Amino acid sequence: MAKRVAVVLAGCGVFDGSEIHEASAVLVHLSREGAQAEVYAPNIPQMHVVDHVKGQPTPEQRNVLVESARIARGNIKDLATLDVKGLDALIIPGGFGVAKNLSTWATQGKNCSISKEVEGVLRAFHAAHKPIGLCCISPVLAAKIFPGCEVTVGHDTECEQWPYAKTAEAMKELGCRHINSQVTEVHVDARNRLVTTSAFMCNAPIHDIHDGIGKMVREVLGLA
Repeated sequence: MAKRVAVVLAGCGVFDGSEIHEASAVLVHLSREGAQAEVYAPNIPQMHVVDHVKGQPTPEQRNVLVESARIARGNIKDLATLDVKGLDALIIPGGFGVAKNLSTWATQGKNCSISKEVEGVLRAFHAAHKPIGLCCISPVLAAKIFPGCEVTVGHDTECEQWPYAKTAEAMKELGCRHINSQVTEVHVDARNRLVTTSAFMCNAPIHDIHDGIGKMVREVLGLA
């Protein structure tokens, strides 16, 4: 039987939704490993819409589920319908949508709240001892929900290669343990069954990001 993995998206586009390359890499690696991806997204308005040419917000309004359906080629379900009992693992790609639509991390940092649906799904997989894969900014969700967990978002010292390293410091303040790692590496928190990798938190060649996500997928499936 193929392992069934829930992939939760947060829209379509790095600045206001799921990072498209990360989401695609997750789906490609799941397919390569013979797993069945089931894509979900919350049926909610986006926090805002960003013009990805100008990098500026626009007056438009868009829906997270509708936009995520672009990545899923229409094969997507409302997150409210997710049933952990029929699934083996959960993966959440990164992108600013995680910090804007799935949580309020973008505006409130460590003091953020997480969408009730998203928190419920994460807690359900955790309680069922089923593995959770998180990349890029999405490990902040685990840091907020699971005190004492171990995660990585890359490095904790800001530099040109690691422009978002302050995220690691904020996560430490939440009581989690941050593990410095390279973009092609993952960290496995065996106790919490969490697998994390930095992806686009690093200024790295896209193939390195793709490879790191591949390792995350394989580790998640190995725990499933």
